[in-house]
Amino acid sequence: DGTLIQAWASHKSFRSKDGPDDGPPAGGGRNADTDWKGERRRNATHESTTDPEARLFKKSHKSPAILCYHVHILMENRSGLVVGAVVSHADGFAERASALQLLDCVPGAHAKTVGADKAYDTREFVNDCRARNVTPHVARNDERWGGSAIDGRTSRH
Repeated sequence: DGTLIQAWASHKSFRSKDGPDDGPPAGGGRNADTDWKGERRRNATHESTTDPEARLFKKSHKSPAILCYHVHILMENRSGLVVGAVVSHADGFAERASALQLLDCVPGAHAKTVGADKAYDTREFVNDCRARNVTPHVARNDERWGGSAIDGRTSRH
């Protein structure tokens, strides 16, 4: 699974990439208030001046957007030991891509299983796991368009 690590940057450092410098914020001072009302700030058009690698991201619909990185951890189920970890840019696809990258690093040619939450219930992830001889035990996401990607091979257990 993954989690977010907050970057060492503030929202005030998140400025337009190609636009002119706004200059100091209204009100003066070194850490004065800034008003972003009506301004759309996106990763494609803006970046942090103090940490350009950080991305603006929300973990859920009700959580605020923060400048952060995504950390992904692969754990062994029986003993709870960390088998692998990787840090990536925060975006909506990083969890599944990093999970496949971590599964490639697990030694041995024997059949393996992976457990994951319903964010991993996509046809691409399930097919990529099976191509690696990994059985995906993923929580079913029946609310997504097209239904769950988990078929009878896994759900019958």
